[in-house]
Amino acid sequence: MHSNLAIRTEGLSKTYNGTTALKSLDLKVHEHSIFGFLGPNGAGKTTTIKLLLGLIKPTAGGGTVFGHDITGDSVEIRRKVGYLAQVPSYYMHMTARETLRFKTRFYYSGPRNRIEERVQETLEMVELADKADRPIKGFSGGERQRLGIAQAQVHHPDLLILDEPAANLDPMGRRDVLKIMERLRKHATVFYSTHILDDVQRVSDTVAILNHGELVAQASIEELLTGSGGTVYSITFKGSHEEAQSRISAHEWVSGVTVVPGDLRTTLHVAVTDEDAAEDELMRLAVCDGKATVTEFGRKRYELEDVFVEIVEGSNNGE
Repeated sequence: MHSNLAIRTEGLSKTYNGTTALKSLDLKVHEHSIFGFLGPNGAGKTTTIKLLLGLIKPTAGGGTVFGHDITGDSVEIRRKVGYLAQVPSYYMHMTARETLRFKTRFYYSGPRNRIEERVQETLEMVELADKADRPIKGFSGGERQRLGIAQAQVHHPDLLILDEPAANLDPMGRRDVLKIMERLRKHATVFYSTHILDDVQRVSDTVAILNHGELVAQASIEELLTGSGGTVYSITFKGSHEEAQSRISAHEWVSGVTVVPGDLRTTLHVAVTDEDAAEDELMRLAVCDGKATVTEFGRKRYELEDVFVEIVEGSNNGE
């Protein structure tokens, strides 16, 4: 039994010639999540992927993929996993269809028409059906990445491991790759490494942040983006905000109010200790005197870039 975890590591470590590439990594990746594995270049993301795939052996600790040990059961794991390298390589004279047919034959020994059906399904999923019979050498970078994802999942894996799948693409290519990743969630768990923060914020539901080989954060994207300093509501006023600020500040469940002035509007960031009380009363307190119009109201959300920089710089300062 592996409960509902696709990946679990405990104390997973790797040292090369006295240099620690990965330090005591504890990861939990739930099935059918899109898990963003985030960190600066050189943080240890690719080392982790190689360990999960059994391509290198850990110096200490271990892990499982769907309950299979990453050192003892690597052959069984690879049957369940599809992998996309950071820079996929192809026989450029071959077509996309020929490439997928070649890969599929490693996994299926059934009738040829079943293989052809699976190849066609996969081409349609990654939106390459209209270019299926053209040589790969004429493909754009985004099309090659989509073909790489197709290769990784043509055998119906339970887990997709994608190493920087959108790193070198233009905005349109990145958008297409992210759309396909979201589509694949129905079929598989998606674990992908990246340093592109916008992508993580758009498609991930869980994030781990690695820095200098060490795990410095692991949480749902919602937890990260609502901040670690308690619950904060953001209220934007058009008009006079002073009386509303005074009313709000008087309540014991309000731990602080920060004023962010603007040319035409003023925003209050209200930190609260009782979220239920805030939901029940805060909006009413903001609008009850009619001297100001509330133009925006809601829990404050942080950009992932702000959270990432804060976490990584905090971990650097703690060294």
